[in-house]
Amino acid sequence: MPEMQALPHIPAGALRELTRQFPRAGRLELIALRPARRVPAVSVASAVAITGRGLEGDRHAQRPIGPGGGGKRQVTLIQAEHLPVIAALAAWAEIDALGLRRNLVVSGLNLLAARSLFKDQALRVRIGADVLLEITGPCEPCSRMEELLGAGGYNAMRGHGGLTARIHVGGTLQVGDAVVCEAVAGSA
Repeated sequence: MPEMQALPHIPAGALRELTRQFPRAGRLELIALRPARRVPAVSVASAVAITGRGLEGDRHAQRPIGPGGGGKRQVTLIQAEHLPVIAALAAWAEIDALGLRRNLVVSGLNLLAARSLFKDQALRVRIGADVLLEITGPCEPCSRMEELLGAGGYNAMRGHGGLTARIHVGGTLQVGDAVVCEAVAGSA
């Protein structure tokens, strides 16, 4: 086992800067559209993200917009690296990401770190050249995970269910697009 080196002293306030740094861009591995409730999700090579709504062809984008806007769950994301963990916890050899019904599967970027630790410092996720998402919270599993994964499937997903987001700036998403976490200009 390699010897761990002592970390240099981190000055007060540097944590804010550290939360803005990511080692590399991630990659959009899968785009899934859920045309209707209880209808299987469909994998597509590209999709149009509609500002304030969701993904064109997904049931969330078809919802009426209320007085507060399009809601916090316009698109859902899951970390590709969590799929083997969910499979192991559910005692499966592997998990089909489409069955988990998340819109976007992202690899190589810690999505959980894309949610700012500081209320006055916003972070957003850019996918490709156009699309900008605002992470709004965790995407908790639903009881359907018991149907999909069997007894205990709900708990296998807890903590690994991904994130929900609003579409801040729409555009076209394509499988293979770079996924980057950005600090919002002007935030402290």
